[in-house]
Amino acid sequence: MTQTTDGALAVNEAAVTTRRRFDPARLLQDQGLIVVVLIFGLVLSLLSPTFLTPTNLMNLLLQASTLGVMALGMTFVIIGAGIDLSVGGIPAIVSVLAVGLVVRGELPVWFALVVAIGVGIVVGLANGFAITKLGIAPLIATLGTLSITIGLAFAYSGGTSIVPVPDFYNLLRRANMFGIPINIIILAVLAVVTHFVLTRTTFGRSLYAVGGNRQAAEMAGIRTNRVILFTYVISAVAASIAGILFTARLASGSPQTGIGIELTVIAAVVIGGTSLFGGRGNVLGTVLGAVLITMVTNAINLLGVPTAWDRVLLGVVIVIAALLDVFRLRIHERWMSRKAS
Repeated sequence: MTQTTDGALAVNEAAVTTRRRFDPARLLQDQGLIVVVLIFGLVLSLLSPTFLTPTNLMNLLLQASTLGVMALGMTFVIIGAGIDLSVGGIPAIVSVLAVGLVVRGELPVWFALVVAIGVGIVVGLANGFAITKLGIAPLIATLGTLSITIGLAFAYSGGTSIVPVPDFYNLLRRANMFGIPINIIILAVLAVVTHFVLTRTTFGRSLYAVGGNRQAAEMAGIRTNRVILFTYVISAVAASIAGILFTARLASGSPQTGIGIELTVIAAVVIGGTSLFGGRGNVLGTVLGAVLITMVTNAINLLGVPTAWDRVLLGVVIVIAALLDVFRLRIHERWMSRKAS
């Protein structure tokens, strides 16, 4: 028992030390991404005078906030060396249920919200169970739930948007605090909570340990299956919240809500420095990654790039993000080998 406890302490201490020690890869991620966002913004302001207008900047931040909420949830999954494609389907089923249960079922808005988000949580639990108990690969398990949720959203809605939305969503769309839209406030609050959970809780330390070396974490007494299960539930909750925000913004319960966004969410997280290999990642990088991805989309619209090239450009961004991840990993390994010698 003593050996196991000592091992747990060693793994947790290693996880914390890895995050606090000076690391050129971490410095490249944190500072480099801020510089990239600023330079890209400067270039866009020179290419399009519309970029710096208050209306465009507000729209950009609103888009980035919803993407950022989903990316925060995905950060937990990827730190744990997993992947969650179902975030592309959860907003759709949440959206149609949240509106449909009120419009068609004549249920209270709050009850419809509870049911809709509850369904999203069930999807997260199903993902976690399939991966931890049935041994299904995360890519396959979440791809399956992605298809199921989209199919159910279309079946329930009949393939059409459900309108009109209850007044709650109109109020949510217009809500603000001190002139700041509520979507941005929600992202900021969730970012603070996520940072606290990842850096100041036993769960956060265990997650970094599981993502870094699952076998070592198990030997140290960490209940790895439980940790991984919770990451998929957290991701599902974040995607469900995004589904509600999408519904308010689109003013309809649409089965198209969020479809195809899963790759964008993953790209934002990886660009932000969370390693696809697991064990590394932070909140600031994720938020900056969401902002940068949104700026790319904004640039496409402002510069009149044909919409047919949207997916091409997104694919290029994802490949670049993966290459950056490998590059950061190599820098980190070289730095650690130098410190060891």
